[in-house]
Amino acid sequence: MRRKMPSADAPGGTGMDRRQFIRRAAAGTMASVGIPYFVPSSALGAAGHVAPSNRTTLGFIGMGKMMRGHLGGFLNRSRCHVVAICDVESIRLGQQQRRVDDFYGNRYGKGSYKGCAAYKNFLALCDRDDLDAVVIATPDHWHALTALAALKSGKDVYCEKPLTLTINEGRYLVTATRRYGRVFQTGSQQRSSWQFRRACEIVRNGRIGKVHTVHVNVGDPSVECYLPAQPVPEGLDWDFWLGPAPYRPYNEDIAPPVTFGGWPNFRSYRDYSGGGMTDWGAHHFDIAQWGLGMDDSGPVEVIPPDGKKVERLTYKYANGVTMYHGGATGRAGVEFKGPKGRVLVNRGYIETDPPSLLDEPIRPNDLRLYHSDNHQDNWLDCLHTRSKPICDVEIGHRSATVCHLGNIAYWIKRPLKWDPVKERFVDDDEANRMLQRPMRSPWRLS
Repeated sequence: MRRKMPSADAPGGTGMDRRQFIRRAAAGTMASVGIPYFVPSSALGAAGHVAPSNRTTLGFIGMGKMMRGHLGGFLNRSRCHVVAICDVESIRLGQQQRRVDDFYGNRYGKGSYKGCAAYKNFLALCDRDDLDAVVIATPDHWHALTALAALKSGKDVYCEKPLTLTINEGRYLVTATRRYGRVFQTGSQQRSSWQFRRACEIVRNGRIGKVHTVHVNVGDPSVECYLPAQPVPEGLDWDFWLGPAPYRPYNEDIAPPVTFGGWPNFRSYRDYSGGGMTDWGAHHFDIAQWGLGMDDSGPVEVIPPDGKKVERLTYKYANGVTMYHGGATGRAGVEFKGPKGRVLVNRGYIETDPPSLLDEPIRPNDLRLYHSDNHQDNWLDCLHTRSKPICDVEIGHRSATVCHLGNIAYWIKRPLKWDPVKERFVDDDEANRMLQRPMRSPWRLS
C-alpha cells in the first residue's frame, strides 16, 4: 500500500514553518527505521503470512494507556505492520518501542529486530512517505492537529474519541478528510458491537413506535484547572504535552508519571477535554444519534438545567424528539422510548420492553444498519476498499458536536438554539465564539 503523497510539513499546515519542523523533528527522533538482521520465510509471505508488499504500514501517536490496547490489537493482525511510534514521554516511548521490536522479533524467529522508529515529534512521523496510516490516541486537545498533519501527508487515520476539543475543529477535519481522499475512523467502537447495532435497528425499524424520548446517562462537563504546581517528571516534555493549550505548571493529576497504574485525569479539565460529557458522551450520544438517524445532523435546541422547571440538560430535535442528559432509570447507557415500548442498551447489555422485541427478526425489507464486528478490522478493510468505515469522520464530528453543545449550554447557563446545517448558534455571538478556542503559538489549524 505504498504511495508517495505531499508532505505534512508544508508551511502553515500545522502551525510550524519548515525550519522549525526540521529542527524539532531532528531533535525528536529517537531511532531510525531498521530491518531485521534475518529474513525468515514468514516475512516474505510464506506459510500463510501476508507478504510485506500487501501489509498496511502503521504509525502510532500518543502511547498512553488507551494506545497500549490499540497497539496490541494491531500487532496481532498480520495484514498490518507497525513501523513507527510517537510520544512526548521518553520512558514510555522507549518501553513501547521495545515492545514492538520484541513482538516482531519473536514472530519472525530467532534474532534481533530493530525495525520500529520512535519519535517525540508527531510531525516527523507523519512526514515519512513509507507510512500508509496513523493511529492517534493523544489527549483530546491534540486530536485535531495530529490528525490534520496525518491527512495532509497522505495518511489514513484512526483517531480516538472524542474526535476534537471544539466543534469547529471537527468540521475542519471532515473537510480535510474529503479534500485529501483519506479513510478516517473515529474510535467510537460501540458501533462495532452487536448490542448497540441491534438496539438501533429495533428503534430505526419502528418497533417501539415513533421515538419521543431518549435518555443518555454520562458524566459531567469539564472544569477549569487550579491544581498546584509540581516538578515535571524525568522524561516528560511538558511544554510539548501542553502544545496548543494555555501554559500552566505541571501536575500529576493531568499527566501522571509512567509508574502511575491508573488512568490520567486530563479529561476533567476544560483546557484539554470536555469531561464526562465528551468522554463517555462520545460513545453514548453517538449511539443516540445512530438510533435517531441523525448521523448528518443534530439537535436544534439545548436547554441547561435551571433548578426549577428544567431538571436535566435537555436537547430538542426538529422531529419532536427530546433527549435528556441523564437516565430515567439511573442506569448507564442509552434508553430510547416510544409509544410501543423502550430499549435500554449499554456495553454487553440490551433490555427491551416488551421483552419480545428482542425476539423479532430483522425482516428482508427492514432497515439494516452498517455491520461491523470489530472496529479495527473495519478500518483496515476500508483502507483497501477505500470506502467509509462505520464511524467515519463526519459521524465522529456530529456525535462530538452533541457533547460540545451540552457543555456550552452548561457553561453559558442559558438555552441555546442550534442550526445543524450551518453549524452555528442562532443569533448568539457569545455562544458562537465558543465553537473554537485560540491555540498557543506556534500551533494553529490552517
